[in-house]
Amino acid sequence: MGLGEALAILSALAWSAGVIIYKRLGETLAPTRLNLMKNLLVLGLLLPTLALVGGPLPQLSAAELAITLFSGLLGIAVADSLYLTALNRLGAARMGVLGNFYSPFVILLSFLLLGERLGPVQLLGFVLVSSGVLVVGMPSVQEPAERRAQRLGMVLGVGSIALMAVAIVLVKRILETQPLIWMVALRLIGGIGGLLILFAWRRESPLPGRAERARMRWPIVLLGAFVGQYLSMVLWLGGYKYAPASVAAILNETTSIFIVVLAALFLHEPLNRRKLLGVALTLSGVACMLLA
Repeated sequence: MGLGEALAILSALAWSAGVIIYKRLGETLAPTRLNLMKNLLVLGLLLPTLALVGGPLPQLSAAELAITLFSGLLGIAVADSLYLTALNRLGAARMGVLGNFYSPFVILLSFLLLGERLGPVQLLGFVLVSSGVLVVGMPSVQEPAERRAQRLGMVLGVGSIALMAVAIVLVKRILETQPLIWMVALRLIGGIGGLLILFAWRRESPLPGRAERARMRWPIVLLGAFVGQYLSMVLWLGGYKYAPASVAAILNETTSIFIVVLAALFLHEPLNRRKLLGVALTLSGVACMLLA
């Protein structure tokens, strides 16, 4: 297993833990406010990281700097806010399934913009991973359907994943030649700037209201920011730095399976045969990717 592949899988695990935490936090905080708060906390974590291991300053042209900041605005300010909104509407398991759309979007964009290709074994791995997450995510007949809310949640969820794919493909070539932690920080600054612009445009305060502060659990907020944002973002970008974008995207699909397992462990959701089949299919697909 290469470094990029390992980072991509670890990123999926960290993000999955974050999704479980964000689902709980979404019960007390508005999505955009939660998004801003966790990213400000992550920026606070990044500053000492930059001082310790940041390395030399990135050598970016004005165009590359603009692309990096825009990638953060698109992938963090817009996409993450849409994702958190959809998470509140659909729940963790279904949002994990919608993540299945991520790798097809990245593969299509990588084919169109980066000239990347997948071999036959990698394509088989993609099919197995996709099949696994779809099996896991099929709603059971017994689940109540709030159709209008779920349709809107699906649109928001797919839109968020499409924007995440666009954001990472935009910055892929720049990532390959620049210090990783600095690129994480620049994208984060772009995302925070975009969120502040959004709050100013809405004429809303970015700070939590009195009712939100009364219900906030700061240890959980800090844990979510560290694991679900800081750690997962560094690992995620590292995966794209050291592995082809299409390979990293497919390995990121293991997020769905990690969410199912973590939901069973921490949210006491049943781990039935259908979910176990999905786990088996997805792990088989990951094995194909690694063997290739």
